[in-house]
Amino acid sequence: MIKLKCIAVDDEPLALDIIEDYVSKVPFLELVKRTENAIEALQLVQAGGIDLVFLDIQMPELTGIQFLKIANGKANYILTTAYSQYALESYDLNVSDYLLKPIAFDRFYKAVEKVHNQVKIAEPVAAPQSFVASAPSSTPANPIQDFIFVKTEHKIQKIQLDDILYIEGLKDYISIYTKAERVITLQNMKKMDETLPKGQFVRVHKSYIISLDKIESIERSRISICGKIIPIGDTYRDEFFKHIDNKNI
Repeated sequence: MIKLKCIAVDDEPLALDIIEDYVSKVPFLELVKRTENAIEALQLVQAGGIDLVFLDIQMPELTGIQFLKIANGKANYILTTAYSQYALESYDLNVSDYLLKPIAFDRFYKAVEKVHNQVKIAEPVAAPQSFVASAPSSTPANPIQDFIFVKTEHKIQKIQLDDILYIEGLKDYISIYTKAERVITLQNMKKMDETLPKGQFVRVHKSYIISLDKIESIERSRISICGKIIPIGDTYRDEFFKHIDNKNI
């Protein structure tokens, strides 16, 4: 069994007690260090060998967001905080999950299991220890992603990727059309296109990104999704049909 070496970083001792207790209950986790000092934790991460960091956001010397930017992708991160307003910015920095306090154990387990599965997928078979230390398992470039957070007028909303039908870009905002609703956000099309996983979503027009598996039919230069007719722009045509060929449609 692959064991994840973890550290817990929080300026509240009680929060550290809870993380330490939860880690002790999960056989594939090993708590290497718990600390209230974010600088000390950052030095440990930069030294290498840490697989997972439980990181609070509101800390005096160094905020969790600043920590993530300085660490620059070393290790996997699960943020632990009482404040939901940082969710969108943190996911731009490729955190593995975002846990709101008070943290229930079942939610904690789901988060660490996701990281463990990512590491198992990335782990090379029978690799020398020196290679494993720098393997993608500790610094995943493209973590498994099944949802996004978007900022709406009054809140930050979580959207499951599998629910998205298509995305329409307008002048100052974009509309995300899901199976159940339309979500409006000020995020631009370029940023959204970069955020969504390739192979699952493709831009077909300057104003449209679609989910490939939601396509009902393609006729000439038009795509049908749930009754919506979406044009294929000349700039995006060749790339779109490459994706279609790869899907064997």
